[in-house]
Amino acid sequence: MNLFEVFLIALALSMDAFAVAVGKGLTWMRWTLKKALIVGLWFGTFQAIMPAIGYYAGALFAGKIEAISHWVAFGLLALIGGKMVFEGLKKDKDEQPANEKRLGVKEMFPLAVATSIDALAAGVAFSMQSISIAPAVLLIGLTTCVLSAAGTKIGQLFGSRYQSIAEVLGGVILILMGLKSLLEHLEVLQF
Repeated sequence: MNLFEVFLIALALSMDAFAVAVGKGLTWMRWTLKKALIVGLWFGTFQAIMPAIGYYAGALFAGKIEAISHWVAFGLLALIGGKMVFEGLKKDKDEQPANEKRLGVKEMFPLAVATSIDALAAGVAFSMQSISIAPAVLLIGLTTCVLSAAGTKIGQLFGSRYQSIAEVLGGVILILMGLKSLLEHLEVLQF
């Protein structure tokens, strides 16, 4: 597998994080590079760590990881998304969006884990091929970081114009991403 193929895999793996970052940006009244980098670094770091873990765990755990990864991702994304929808529906219009300041461990850790579980399985696949893991995880992490940071800006551009539905929409995006992952795993959807 060459570096271009790894880059294509990195793009595919980063799409969940990108979509969640767009949803995150939807809730922001004001975009800053610092906030975008925080989101990008969370997602990029986990997208790099997970394939490394998968690579070293190898085929030993492959069956167990595949069996539960989509359920875990669905559960985390649905829980976080549902909370965002609930908070968005009960919030006063003059109130600042609930997720505007939530970039700490409690908010970002579950999102980063949920969006990087597929990367764990990719790492297992990498271990079964002749691939150098260090450049692969660096490329995956960097790609995800950049796309996620950009996704927050894209989301914020739309969210600042439509503040009343931004948080609900962000939550719905998370729920749909989790549902898509689960339905693909159950082979109901095939992309």
